[in-house]
Amino acid sequence: MLSSRPDPDNPWPREMVITIEDTSHQLLDLLWVRQAWALEPVGDDLPPALVETPASVSASERAKAPIAEWQDAWPELWHACLLHAGTPTDPRTIELLKASPLGSDERMRLLAELTGPSWRDRFGGDVFVEEYEQWQHDFFERHRERSSLPYRVQPEPLALDALVPAWRLGLTKIVEIPCRGTFTRVVGPHGMLVTAETRADPVRYLAALEQFS
Repeated sequence: MLSSRPDPDNPWPREMVITIEDTSHQLLDLLWVRQAWALEPVGDDLPPALVETPASVSASERAKAPIAEWQDAWPELWHACLLHAGTPTDPRTIELLKASPLGSDERMRLLAELTGPSWRDRFGGDVFVEEYEQWQHDFFERHRERSSLPYRVQPEPLALDALVPAWRLGLTKIVEIPCRGTFTRVVGPHGMLVTAETRADPVRYLAALEQFS
């Protein structure tokens, strides 16, 4: 998100670029797996539950799954995926990827660097059963509706009083997760995590951005 043309009446700084990451497949996968498979991971600073509770997988499917192993791995994967989601993409990596030979080890390494860690890389995709497809479809339908709102009522223009100072301190990427309540975290030197509820509430969003320092 950035100002596209000079406008003396537009308070958005021309040089300010803010990336909104609200469709991270890596984070969405983890959040869905935790609830749909009824995992109960234990760890520090784990996010709250999803706003839209997904349908649970069948008891027979859950009985065949390595639930204990998944629960143990979930916190580590969450923190790794969140750190990657909150880190701005290095343009040099994209340029190197474009120049790398198809099928080469170098290309695979660069692709892994761009996509980051994921549940699928660790455990494969068999966990994403039919219930996931429906939940994902519903999520992206709601996301499409929110994204179509006019610019002037998007969260960032309404939060400029706090967004500009945060950007001047280094904030360039905001990660949103569809979870309940307030869960605001600074992620590395350039990222911040908020829930969709926080970002949709101008007062709460201003307070969240003020935490970046």
